[in-house]
Amino acid sequence: MDWRAKTGRIVPGVEVRVVAEDDSVLPNDGESVGEFEVRGPWITGSYYGDAAPERFHDGWLRTGDIGSLDHRGFMQISDRTKDVIKSGGEWISSVELENEMMAHPAVAEAAVIAVPDDRWSERPLVAVVLEEGSTASADELVEFLSGRVSRWWLPERWAFVSEVPKTSVGKFDKKLLRSQYADGAFEVVEVEIQTGR
Repeated sequence: MDWRAKTGRIVPGVEVRVVAEDDSVLPNDGESVGEFEVRGPWITGSYYGDAAPERFHDGWLRTGDIGSLDHRGFMQISDRTKDVIKSGGEWISSVELENEMMAHPAVAEAAVIAVPDDRWSERPLVAVVLEEGSTASADELVEFLSGRVSRWWLPERWAFVSEVPKTSVGKFDKKLLRSQYADGAFEVVEVEIQTGR
């Protein structure tokens, strides 16, 4: 009955596929993760007055959603392409990391962004807001995440902040977080992790 926890199912008349970074089509096994592409009679093939070739691929609309598709047509959306972390050729879901981190009783909010890394290209940085009166170190939070996510997902970089900036609709403003990180606005705590890769 795991289908009840899925994002949704393909509707009749619309084709959906999951595509890897190299544009190869991934299997509908419920495990392979890539970008969703869709096409159908009422799915646009172009934008009026703007070709936007980066949004289309061989007649398919690139949705910008990352996830998996199973053999029964059930989709599981796990992230957006602009927020996914591409680390050593593998994808890390910022949303999944945030959800796991916010399960910690001392954490009020946690936003995850990709930051440059010399070895892996990108790695996650977690901006954490602690509950009032609570304390937790980066090492404790890494320990909490151990066993909840793959070892190579464990973030080495942490920033403890008073608040996570939000957009006008209340979502984490990751664009601003990335800019603040680039400007050196965070005191970043680094944790030594053996990623196992």
